[in-house]
Amino acid sequence: MDKNDTVVVTGFGPFRQFLVNPSWKAAQGLKLVGLGERIDVYIKELPVSYVKTQRIVAELWQTLHPKFVVHLGLARGSSVITLEQTGRNSGYSDRDVRGSCPERHLCVEGGPEKLDSVINMKAVSKHFRKAGTDVIYSRDAGRYLCDFAYYCSLHGGRGRAALIHVPSSGSLASADRLVPLLQAVIRTMLEQLTDP
Repeated sequence: MDKNDTVVVTGFGPFRQFLVNPSWKAAQGLKLVGLGERIDVYIKELPVSYVKTQRIVAELWQTLHPKFVVHLGLARGSSVITLEQTGRNSGYSDRDVRGSCPERHLCVEGGPEKLDSVINMKAVSKHFRKAGTDVIYSRDAGRYLCDFAYYCSLHGGRGRAALIHVPSSGSLASADRLVPLLQAVIRTMLEQLTDP
């Protein structure tokens, strides 16, 4: 009997004025609705801390051996869903909630400057834009905790990761609209993974 695939979905913990981070609420919503048959959804809240996030992301890959990891992050001031293609290794000079930066402002010592997801985010975005939804594509994830977690995951999972920035304002900021759209977006990504 084949076992189910595990997909990990992370959201971030409290950040500035967001006592409950909308990215974590979205992750909890995805756990409730699921991602389809034969997929176990495992959710994890990441603290807005470089050191802890790096450790947790590494542990997720080493202990759960997921098929795919989706990091959800908050895009302050945005009203659209943003699919990030690329994680960056260097340039992390903004301090986390503990007032710290990563050593040498890097994710992974000796790692390549950038890593891309195995998912073609531009194609996924195009699919949803044709359907009239606010899903855009980006190659600059922002050099903060979202980008940091994404790069660590791309490195640890050989590209089998995604970073989705969720909006902080507009109609998609409500969980009842956001979660079903995220579910559809992630399922579309998973279809790319199963293609030969």
